[in-house]
Amino acid sequence: MYNVIVVEDNLYMQKHLTDIFSFDGRFNVVGSFRDSHDAEQAVKESKVDLVLMDVQTLHNHSGLASGERIKKMKKDVKIVVVTSLIDPEVLLKAKRGAADSLWYKDHGDADIMDVIIRTLNGENVFPDSSPNVELNEMFSSDISPRQMEILRLFVKGMTYDEIAAELGISKNGVRWNLDRIVEKGGFENKHELLAAVIENKLIVTTLK
Repeated sequence: MYNVIVVEDNLYMQKHLTDIFSFDGRFNVVGSFRDSHDAEQAVKESKVDLVLMDVQTLHNHSGLASGERIKKMKKDVKIVVVTSLIDPEVLLKAKRGAADSLWYKDHGDADIMDVIIRTLNGENVFPDSSPNVELNEMFSSDISPRQMEILRLFVKGMTYDEIAAELGISKNGVRWNLDRIVEKGGFENKHELLAAVIENKLIVTTLK
């Protein structure tokens, strides 16, 4: 029997995920937490085979950062990240060592239990890319990697001058790229663009 910890700040989703394990005779849920920091402590104190880890947990604590610390503390513990955040950085960080596998809550085609079993059997199960979502009159895939970098810093509240200095480009280049995204997406202005980006969880800057 596998010992499992569930980390999910939404209590409804936490119960749903816990029930998936409880109804399957192969698993024993040894803890359910809203904060990933609590899960880290539980892993220290218990024999755990798998942590099902949300990305944005209570107090905006990052499940990815906790996953990295857990892997360093106990390398045999498997981490499956579950998230509704489509930010490409989330998938990239998960692949770089924060998790063994990743499953999208709202966009994943694969059954969560299939991902879990494959991960416990030694596989790494990651989608090739983050989900492609509609942003007004365009899709998120229509935003180039460079434009994503600019947009991410803009969402953080940086000025054109600060973004230009950070990325080594001109202030006009920053303005031009943001204007092109607004135009391509059919947005009225940059504030409408920002609202769409945040609402669709395309860029997340609040994780601690």
